[in-house]
Amino acid sequence: MQTNATYTSFVAVGDSFTEGMSDGLPDGSYRGWADLLAARLAERAPGFRYANLAVRGKLIGQIVDEQAASAAAMGADLVTLVGGLNDVLRPSCDVDLVCARLEEAAARLAPSCRQLVLMRSPGRQGPVMERFRPRMEQLFDFVDGLAERHGALVVDLFGAEVLGDPRLWAEDRLHLNAEGHRRVAEAVWQALGHAPAFDWREPLPSAARAGWAARRASDARFAREHLLPWIGRRLSGRSSGDGRPPKRPELLPYV
Repeated sequence: MQTNATYTSFVAVGDSFTEGMSDGLPDGSYRGWADLLAARLAERAPGFRYANLAVRGKLIGQIVDEQAASAAAMGADLVTLVGGLNDVLRPSCDVDLVCARLEEAAARLAPSCRQLVLMRSPGRQGPVMERFRPRMEQLFDFVDGLAERHGALVVDLFGAEVLGDPRLWAEDRLHLNAEGHRRVAEAVWQALGHAPAFDWREPLPSAARAGWAARRASDARFAREHLLPWIGRRLSGRSSGDGRPPKRPELLPYV
């Protein structure tokens, strides 16, 4: 990695995390860490180009089959690859197979760019993360080795305590909110060797815990609006990304 390097193009590959859910904009679309990072990189490089091939709900096999070849063909300076978490959060998952497909993606992308960036994805504190923590740690240990083999950079978001704070997550408890995405963009920015704008690991101020009634009401709303629809999609074999095109499918000047 070149410290403080100037990148003239950036392609982001992945799922909802990279698409930008749930950093919502007034028009109903999503921004997210990749868009925020692209905006900052564009300030340093006139004519900077950006593509975001991410689609919500995609499993690692779909990311490899539907995004990796296209991203590699673009020949961007900088490529980010984040995937596999949708797989390991499912009730049944072959983590070794997930790792093998991730290796396939990295092997295709690393030779095509000047810098490949991988991530240890963040996890929201709570019973869901604890249930799946062994799988997540297995995946992220593999990511570390993958980076060594392919000369990639790893941004450790999983190890940042602040990104587990529920206040940085949306109501669906699966996606970061605007402040969470802002911190991820800063984490990648600093990992690329640029001067810090702020301490993205800084804990949030202490806050009084919500009362029992408020917590139960929040749990009920979460179950009704997010958990039950998610279960319904799993049972029917559908995905939130079915039929949805990539967020930004062509490597075009950033505006």
